[in-house]
Amino acid sequence: MTTTPKTGLGNVTPVVPSRPASSTSTTSQMDVNISVTDLYTIGIGPSSSHTVGPMRAAKRFVDRLNSEDLLLKTDRVLVELYGSLALTGHGHATDMAILLGLSGKRPSAVDPEEVQPLIAKIRTSGSISLNGAHAIPFFEDQSLLFLKDELLPEHSNGMRFYAFSKDGEELLSRDYFSVGGGYVVSHNEGDRAETRGHNISLPYPFTSADELLALGKESGLSIAEMMLANESSWRSEEETFAFLDDVNDAMINCIKRGCEGVGVLPGGLNVKRRANKLYKDLMENPERASRDPLTVLDWVNLYALAVNEENAAGGRVVTAPTNGAAGVIPAVLKYYQRFCPGVTKEGSRNFLLTAAAIGAIYKKRASISAAEMGCQGEVGVACSMAAGALTAVLGGTNEQVENAAEIGMEHNLGLTCDPIGGLVQIPCIERNTMGAMKAINACRLALSGDGVHVVSLDEVIETMRQTGVDMLSKYKETSQGGLAVNVVEC
Repeated sequence: MTTTPKTGLGNVTPVVPSRPASSTSTTSQMDVNISVTDLYTIGIGPSSSHTVGPMRAAKRFVDRLNSEDLLLKTDRVLVELYGSLALTGHGHATDMAILLGLSGKRPSAVDPEEVQPLIAKIRTSGSISLNGAHAIPFFEDQSLLFLKDELLPEHSNGMRFYAFSKDGEELLSRDYFSVGGGYVVSHNEGDRAETRGHNISLPYPFTSADELLALGKESGLSIAEMMLANESSWRSEEETFAFLDDVNDAMINCIKRGCEGVGVLPGGLNVKRRANKLYKDLMENPERASRDPLTVLDWVNLYALAVNEENAAGGRVVTAPTNGAAGVIPAVLKYYQRFCPGVTKEGSRNFLLTAAAIGAIYKKRASISAAEMGCQGEVGVACSMAAGALTAVLGGTNEQVENAAEIGMEHNLGLTCDPIGGLVQIPCIERNTMGAMKAINACRLALSGDGVHVVSLDEVIETMRQTGVDMLSKYKETSQGGLAVNVVEC
């Protein structure tokens, strides 16, 4: 790929998160406070970085046009997609996401049932209503360009938006970068859609697992209790609990919908949905568990399959921390709720809080973007988060939680992102089942120990980061290597 952006970047320094040179480095991104609301986002599939992020970027662009009184002056828009977004965007529904965002839709609010009719209307009419308020001509072959041989220097998931007046004058241009989990950064609009409060002082600030463990020893609090105290710097406990309950409900409802879904997934690979059949088999043969003690694993497989089939179908899912890895945490959470003793609503909340604390460390010290890290940064991180969370709610110490999270990542190191056809289906769906299984086993291994272990979570995160840097780009969400080129598409 060549680095040939269409317009100069001038002397503007982007706020794309920088990465630590070592596990003890401090960077500007590490100073940004990360909330549970950054780790869990209710949106639609199939991808957080390629669907949710671009939709948010497009919405932010039209919001900017509106705030600068340029919306009604706009006669034409042009969107350029670079790097991984260009290479696998069609398979990840990036084109539809851009159209939805320009139309004023948000991932958290759009109804999956209205997506196809709206897209069809835009494409058949040759017109789009910017922010739902100002109609302009729009033809995708002219206004939405997939620049597959070009790359913006800041990040593989780069987008450039332009707005022009009727006489061709450029009214506004913006670059956005989708850096994982639906998180969007920009040169001159702050590092997220809502920047307020993300540099406030927290009672338990941490940028590493070592710091988190030290804070726990000093305070006597669990990881979930410290995370909750930090969340209270943004909102009341009741509001945080309400958010966590909404996330829990969205995850469980996604499992339910996935168990009910039938047919073939969209995209052309003719992948059949399997969750419904497995669900029926398990429900119709309750005595199966008495004959096969591993039947519980079938249930965990079911939960992960259900979520990721919903994601592949463009249904409503929770980024946890991404869409491609959206099935791991719900599967392990549901396993806790159904098969573990002493389950409480507080336990489910603590599960999500603990997982978010672990995810925040990955986000600060490395990345959760497959375009940067490969799938170790998605399924690997989700596995690590789920392993630590399950350990916490099953009575593990903070040290055992950290141990479980480390095990979860250590055995996902080097995992590539090589989706066939650019679709979040093969190997992504089954990969989530494996991530959930590894998380449960990592928990059991950690609980059988005392929390003392050789490789720390911080060290394995740094190893993941270095592995991601060394990994060839063809194995990082470009569909140019691995299974994506060695399997003939059906």
